[in-house]
Amino acid sequence: MFENLIEVLKNDPRKIVYTEGSDARILESAARLKKDGFLTPILVGKVDEVKAAAAKGGFDIEGLEILDPATYEGMDAMVDEMVALRKGKMSAEDCRAALSKGNYFGTMLVKMGKADCLLGGATYSTADTVRPALQLIKTKPGNKIVSSCFIMVRPAASGENEVLAMGDCAINIDYQDTVDKEGNVTFTAAQKLAEVAIATAETAKVFGIDPKVAMLSYSTKGSGKGPNVDLVRNATEEAKKLAPELKLDGEMQFDAAVSPVVGQLKFPGSPVAGYANTFIFPEIQSGNIGYKIAARLGGFAAYGPILQGLNAPINDLSRGCNAEEVYQMSIITAALK
Repeated sequence: MFENLIEVLKNDPRKIVYTEGSDARILESAARLKKDGFLTPILVGKVDEVKAAAAKGGFDIEGLEILDPATYEGMDAMVDEMVALRKGKMSAEDCRAALSKGNYFGTMLVKMGKADCLLGGATYSTADTVRPALQLIKTKPGNKIVSSCFIMVRPAASGENEVLAMGDCAINIDYQDTVDKEGNVTFTAAQKLAEVAIATAETAKVFGIDPKVAMLSYSTKGSGKGPNVDLVRNATEEAKKLAPELKLDGEMQFDAAVSPVVGQLKFPGSPVAGYANTFIFPEIQSGNIGYKIAARLGGFAAYGPILQGLNAPINDLSRGCNAEEVYQMSIITAALK
């Protein structure tokens, strides 16, 4: 999988900004990327501290760009741009204070075209990585929400990897109607889940998956009743309207999604039932449990969460990540551009 992504980056060189430039895991990944030559890291932090941390760890970052918000020459222009983006919600003083932090500073580097993508979260919380992205990068045209997916990989008997996509397992707790001040529904829960399904299918394509999307539920084609079933059924209808070319079906139980015998018995004629490789969960609880079951009992390596719906690739690391995971997520993030 990574070989294909690396080829993409070799043919289209990109820059990735690390918001926590003095972290040893970040530095190890940056040194490795420098040596490999297909992706250029930008390190955010105090120059002396970053260099000292690199020397302590024995990481060669000579020649890599290190940007300190406190001494950045373009800070005034960055503040002006951020004030305009926030549209009165933050003063110039507020913006300057926010930009003194690596998460906001790094996000604005992407917004202003100094970098192509961003990876943070080695020490920042998920909220502290996602919030600046929502405020400054914002959602891409046609998207109203940010979601996430995991790419699941394990060796197959054929010698090639089995690759699946699962979403949303990390960002959206559940799906509720958005209501305006007058009480009118402006964006339904079903429309939100449909957007997650389509975004996850698009991410799946980046990793060589021809998406066959199963909208998961405890019901298959009306076998169960309840508001959660209605949500998935309605989301399936919405997704089919928005992306009629996509192989997508639901609602269906997991066994119907992956077993051809069960799938065609419970959901005859479905192009997805029994052959799904992209799984959409009805809320975060089942999604988080599901991908971890696949990882722990199914032998899949989990890559993510990969954020979807933003105008530029921004991804969040686990604070318990290691240098190898930073390196892998760097490649994934840059390849999403």
